[in-house]
Amino acid sequence: MRTVNQHNLTHVFSAYFGDETDPRVREIMTALAQHIHDFARDVKLTHAEWQTGIKFLQWAGEITTEERNEFVLLSDVLGLSSLVDMINTNPEATSSSVLGPFHVSNPPAMEMGDDLRGDFEGQLVLVQGKVTDTEGKSIPGAQIDIWQTAPNGLYSSQDPEQDTFSFHGLLTADDAGFYRFTTVRPVSYTVPTDGPVGDILRAAGRHPWRPSHLHFIVKAEGCKPLVTEVFPTDDPYLDQDTVFGVREDLVMEYVERPASDFPDKLALSGKVREGFAQVDFDFVLAKE
Repeated sequence: MRTVNQHNLTHVFSAYFGDETDPRVREIMTALAQHIHDFARDVKLTHAEWQTGIKFLQWAGEITTEERNEFVLLSDVLGLSSLVDMINTNPEATSSSVLGPFHVSNPPAMEMGDDLRGDFEGQLVLVQGKVTDTEGKSIPGAQIDIWQTAPNGLYSSQDPEQDTFSFHGLLTADDAGFYRFTTVRPVSYTVPTDGPVGDILRAAGRHPWRPSHLHFIVKAEGCKPLVTEVFPTDDPYLDQDTVFGVREDLVMEYVERPASDFPDKLALSGKVREGFAQVDFDFVLAKE
């Protein structure tokens, strides 16, 4: 080790693994060290800059809670989350997109046609579609975890005036793979900028805005879970998403409908007095 230097350090590190090291762990750690070392050499990283990076990671850990994960947000704004999604998406299935830092586990169960809007103001939206496999076969009983921001642009975990599960629900597709629910139209919003990720955005001269969207996690037996988002065609930030989450097949249209078109057998049937928007979106799941 007395002969280690800046040129052979990466090779020395790669030779440090034990004989019983898992091959995949060896592959990932060796490649990670290679890229980190090359980065430091390429930019000629100073001690002060290294210390700034360490303090940044420490701050990210300190600000992270069960409701807010700054490391996930960091991965999002660096494009890493989206890159992993793109690498692992089956081209025949619905594209995956970022989970984000504000998903709440174990949301309450919803009945078919239930309403997530509650007492919140905003345009009523009817969201419906089917869950199928890549061969077009319906998937009965698929589990659809749904969440979004409130009309004020905040998730429930960010807003003390919202209940924990506000705008969160778990819906089960029917025997034909069909799902349907109502909610309020989501709005564009900014990612949190009061932590270290905000410092990155400001230093890079980047805005913190995300286009409005609905979040989904769709699961079914024998299929790969799908984590995704659905975006409207008319959002001003559609091509400027600060976390790079938009995909071509995840963009849909809000179709304006008169109140008379509101269907029967939903929680709000007979109560809708104004026009509403309708969103039709089908999920295609890949087999495991």
